[in-house]
Amino acid sequence: MFVPDLIRKKRLGQALSDSEIATLVEAYTRGEVLDVQMSAWAMAVCLQGMTEAETTSLTLAMAHSGQVLDLSSIPGIKVDKHSTGGVGDTTTLVLAPWVAALGVPVAKMSGRGLGHTGGTIDKLESIPGFSCDLTPAEFLAQVQRIGIAVASQTADLAPADKKLYALRDLTDTVESVPLIASSVMSKKIASGADAIVLDVKVGQGAFMQDLASARSLATAMVAIGTRTGRRTVALLTAMDEPLGRAVGNALEVREAVLTLTGRGPRDLQELCLALGSEMLVLAGKASTPAAARALLLAAQADGRALAKWKEWVAAQGGDARVADDLSLLPRAPVVRPVYAAVDGVVQAVDARLVGHIAMRLGAGRSRPGAPVDPRVGVVLLRKRGEPVVRGEVIAEVHAADEVAAEQAVAALAAGFRMEPGEPFTPPLLLGRVAADGEEPRPLPSVAHSLLVAARQARETAYAPYSRFAVGAALLLSDGTVVTGANVENASFGLTVCAERTAMFQFVLGPARSRGARVQALAVVADSPQPVPPCGACRQVLAEWCGPDTPVWLGNLQGEVVQTTTGDLLPGAFTRVHLSLPGNAGDRTGEAVYKPLREGGE
Repeated sequence: MFVPDLIRKKRLGQALSDSEIATLVEAYTRGEVLDVQMSAWAMAVCLQGMTEAETTSLTLAMAHSGQVLDLSSIPGIKVDKHSTGGVGDTTTLVLAPWVAALGVPVAKMSGRGLGHTGGTIDKLESIPGFSCDLTPAEFLAQVQRIGIAVASQTADLAPADKKLYALRDLTDTVESVPLIASSVMSKKIASGADAIVLDVKVGQGAFMQDLASARSLATAMVAIGTRTGRRTVALLTAMDEPLGRAVGNALEVREAVLTLTGRGPRDLQELCLALGSEMLVLAGKASTPAAARALLLAAQADGRALAKWKEWVAAQGGDARVADDLSLLPRAPVVRPVYAAVDGVVQAVDARLVGHIAMRLGAGRSRPGAPVDPRVGVVLLRKRGEPVVRGEVIAEVHAADEVAAEQAVAALAAGFRMEPGEPFTPPLLLGRVAADGEEPRPLPSVAHSLLVAARQARETAYAPYSRFAVGAALLLSDGTVVTGANVENASFGLTVCAERTAMFQFVLGPARSRGARVQALAVVADSPQPVPPCGACRQVLAEWCGPDTPVWLGNLQGEVVQTTTGDLLPGAFTRVHLSLPGNAGDRTGEAVYKPLREGGE
């Protein structure tokens, strides 16, 4: 093989064969290809791209450049989960025991944090005594015994990827979808998983900062998984603000324990339910995501999820008492509050800034191998969509000393943006990509977020007479989510339904004066089947929504029916100008209103 020929071929946009890619990777792993040559080849790929077949070949070549774990001795379908990295991304610490508690084996290799993104191994090692250094034999034996193990990636796992990634970081060739996809998937394939669920982060705190790029990466990784015989699903999830409220190793462990008991942050809980549902479906434990979600919630409610966490921690030498006494986790000696400067609603929390602040406090590292301080980090007491009052505490800085704390407090205050407005629930799930080629669509993102908001709004309903609580959520064109619940009266005729409560808040609120429009609606009730709005609500919806406005109707069992406002009330009254006797002026109604005949009824 003459390496300059392969560089030239790729520079001209030509496809390399399977054997050419395999030979190049093998030679580079052995040190027979110079870094300068591999840098040139990576730059050519960055500029010209790769075909799906080339990307798959590169993935397999890197996966087989070292040890490939054989998990066949472990019964059942082994499903791995991978996140493309973010701030406060604690999902593995929650998902691994939660899914394992339902009989799905979790055998996961994870890495350490670098830069503003955290690492699972760093977080686990903040638990007193916890060890992630397992030999392959110990790793397999533990999964066979208790159904779960999470260990550090070994040097023998996809060594070609480690070499190439370090080179790409130095030569500004990181931002290439084929190179990113092959890097991620080579490690997943080498880890021995039968199926893979991918969490592709999108936004300010993620590597892929726009939805189009994230979709492209997700599609490439799903294609690789499919071509290599792994059932693969990708969820596109928001990372414009940190996930959960804690950023920092021991702080995130604390949050993971709270989430396993149902007391964690809403967004972390919902993302783990979404990812966990996909894992259970791929593992054959549930036929639908809704059924899988119900299984997960049951395991959380009856304590099985937390019990598995304790068993896992103890198996790897950690102090399982942490689950019952969170004070056993390392704690920073200095904790300082960050105060709100104005009244309003939090419109943004800069995820990347928060990540960098946590890194400078010592929670992350700026270079590989640097130590981390498990005690330090940031806790967000207010997040996007939540109301704040001037002078209240919106965040906490956990620092090793006073100087670091004061610097972090000043920097963190600049990461919050508050403006007047109504509280809202920001979207979390932005799309789903699967092997059947389905594109990210509104249902997993808008509908899911709105249904969650409607479910939460339902809990505030005043329904002492019917005991039938209903919640509703409107998505506005400016991203705001307005919620409402039914408010009953002893005179049933004076009762206001959830849909109208939400709509009236929108009509009287500041968003409408800024020109916002209703884009979608979700309604949740505790009923055997999803319940449609009453006739009065349908007419009110028609006043402020176009006939194609999507409406999602759900129940507490996870069933969802999709319709539109036009389908709900095809003959709705609309706004028209009528010249009626007495100069009545503008009225609402179709021209079906006709003046009475003279002398008649």
